Amino acid sequence: MVMPRLYDRAYTVSEVLAFPDDGNRYEVLAGELLVTPAPEPRHQEVLRRLVVRLSLYLETRPRAFHLVASPADVRWDEQTLVQPDLFVVPVAQATNDWRSYQDLRLAVEVLSPGSRRADRVEKRRLYQAHGVGSYWIVDPESRLVEIWRPEDERPEVVTDTLCWRVSPEAAEFQLAVEELFAELPG
Repeated sequence: MVMPRLYDRAYTVSEVLAFPDDGNRYEVLAGELLVTPAPEPRHQEVLRRLVVRLSLYLETRPRAFHLVASPADVRWDEQTLVQPDLFVVPVAQATNDWRSYQDLRLAVEVLSPGSRRADRVEKRRLYQAHGVGSYWIVDPESRLVEIWRPEDERPEVVTDTLCWRVSPEAAEFQLAVEELFAELPG
């Protein structure tokens, strides 16, 4: 959810990083504060399945790409800090400084009740503007995945097989959407 600006001002990344660890996820998009509570078990199970399958896929590439699961900060400027549920970057950017994680080949957000609007609108626009190769909005409730690329005006809606290539010469990642959403909690 986007929080109203306090005192009619924008938040900075430095301010957000100084917030206490209270179990919420704090992000800032162009100065707007986003606060998301801890995710539901269903969200975490879908995320776990994606991490396992994407990890296996990336192992077929000779240490060229790195998979990161949240909490992990992506910062493109002092007004923007986001924590995709998971993302993939070239291994050369995988340093001990989150600011080096800039060239996202894939960003994934698993929808939760409190994150739907931010993930579908604000974050999607941000990821497109920063050239994120592929942005997946994973919707456990509707049992589908929306795929957005930087140039897209509408998503590709996937209900059968989720496909992706980390690079043009790479083998294709494939995951049946039915398998992703099978027997979820709740």
